[in-house]
Amino acid sequence: MSQEQRGLRFAFEARAEVVVEGSTDKIPARVMELSFRGCFLEIKGLSSEGQRVQVRIFHEDQFFEATAKVIYVRATGVGVVFEDMKAHCRNVLQHWILAALDKSVKVEQS
Repeated sequence: MSQEQRGLRFAFEARAEVVVEGSTDKIPARVMELSFRGCFLEIKGLSSEGQRVQVRIFHEDQFFEATAKVIYVRATGVGVVFEDMKAHCRNVLQHWILAALDKSVKVEQS
């Protein structure tokens, strides 16, 4: 998958949980990269591309939730693309990404 297809991702660490479609089991995960289109999750137990999941991300005092689809599987986790989210969650995601962008710009300037 090309960088253009994935979208510009930023280093971002946060606790997350994933619920596979058709299940109620919450699988713990860790977000390692984040973009407007999706994220990379360190997770065990998801092994097939195309799985639909509900992703919940917890960072500082905010919460993000979206339905997503697994688009690739690696030994350490999965890449997901967000498919549907509420407006409030889109605002939270935008806030986190702008903060990550600001942080990366400051690192480059120092």
